Amino acid sequence: MSRIYFPPAASRNVVAAGRNVAASRNVVATLVFLAITGSAHAEGTVAAARPEIQGTGLETQNKAIVRSAFETWRTGGNIFAELLSPDVVWTIHGSSPVAGTYRGLKDFTERGSSPLTSRLSTPILPEVHTIVADGDTVIIRFDGSATTTSGAPYRNQFVWIFKMKDGSVVKAEAFLDLAAYQRVVDNNEPRAQ
Repeated sequence: MSRIYFPPAASRNVVAAGRNVAASRNVVATLVFLAITGSAHAEGTVAAARPEIQGTGLETQNKAIVRSAFETWRTGGNIFAELLSPDVVWTIHGSSPVAGTYRGLKDFTERGSSPLTSRLSTPILPEVHTIVADGDTVIIRFDGSATTTSGAPYRNQFVWIFKMKDGSVVKAEAFLDLAAYQRVVDNNEPRAQ
């Protein structure tokens, strides 16, 4: 059986390419795990797994915009008018009556968010677990809690995926427990306007 000879430089390039592919796979797997679990340990793992990979200016900027918006929301501010583009396309995934695609900020707030928020006596208080940016995409995993108009607690877990352009969200996808959302809508009277 004959052997194939690789010059030393070619051998080093093949080995280096194999390491880069393996490292990329590890980073992707870690980011997916982080987005799903929001684990603080996983966040440290991402940093340790890819110290040579730094976020681009766009990623850093988009992540900072979203983080600042969620901090404003947490202190009682309304972030949607400032963060979302007026022509945002917002999709709520799932199979409940609220699931679907909303076109424009007004459509989303009136048909997508208002059925829930009108039945809450307090604003939803977000607790952010993870914000990950990749190019023009920002993924946020957070929990939200509020009190309904009947005095019952409302708690939900969310993953929002934003596509950003010029500092605004132009496309959003939302994943949440739609059964918890629907229970609030079905069992609570809307606030008086």
